Amino acid sequence: MNIDNQMKAEILAHALPNIQMYRKKIIVVKYGGNAMINQELKEAVMRDLVLLTTIGIKVVLVHGGGPEINKTLDKMNIESKFVDGLRVTDKETVDVVQMVLAGKVNKDLVCQIGNLGGHAIGLSGMDGNMLRCKALDKEHGYVGEIIETNMEAVNEILDKGWIPVISTVGYDENGNCYNINADTVAAEVAGALEAEALISMTDIVGLLRDKDDPSTLIHRVYVSDTPALIAEGIISGGMIPKIDSMTYALRQGVKKAFIIDGRVPHSILMEMLTDEGMGTMFRLR
Repeated sequence: MNIDNQMKAEILAHALPNIQMYRKKIIVVKYGGNAMINQELKEAVMRDLVLLTTIGIKVVLVHGGGPEINKTLDKMNIESKFVDGLRVTDKETVDVVQMVLAGKVNKDLVCQIGNLGGHAIGLSGMDGNMLRCKALDKEHGYVGEIIETNMEAVNEILDKGWIPVISTVGYDENGNCYNINADTVAAEVAGALEAEALISMTDIVGLLRDKDDPSTLIHRVYVSDTPALIAEGIISGGMIPKIDSMTYALRQGVKKAFIIDGRVPHSILMEMLTDEGMGTMFRLR
């Protein structure tokens, strides 16, 4: 699409109130799953995060990496098992999760941000005592439930104007590593940082009244609305824990939470810097 100089200037001018609203505020972006597979889209997302940082918005990136974990487990002939949407994680599997998430995926994202002119530091929940865990239950093995957070390292990185890139593994007092659901980590981090917004980049357009009709997108949802939406079947399946995480973040003081389509280039800019937005916004009241 060709945009002349006057139109570019008008777009920037219209974005000014939104830029001012978010400037010097913290936003936490949850990024993972299928939204990470396409390399061209991944570069567009990282470019958007660099842009947001450049205009004075403090960005924290929390990432998963399920497809990359699955690929590595397949190469090692280790079977992937899921119960209630969570990966069953034995000792062998958690070693792979730590290697892939805290190693390859995390450093690839940090490098990509740097190559686009940004500054990022890669962390995991094991660094700086960030995410202390206990086992969620016996059935899931080394899947962690967060019991304590420490955002000191994250705040120091944000104060320098850099992007903390956080992989979703945590630790316990015995030094064990735990695999943690990315939505859970993003909500905990956003709440602990008293973030202005939590943004979940997914492979759906948002919350739909009819899951097969994108035109039925619900643009705004209040937490008090969610029980009725669950009863109607509008919120169901894997969307329920995602909404639960967002509700938790909002109750911890996060101002608003969004579900947006990570498959659409620049979706995060369209949501944050335009009045219309493009996904579903959740608020406490």
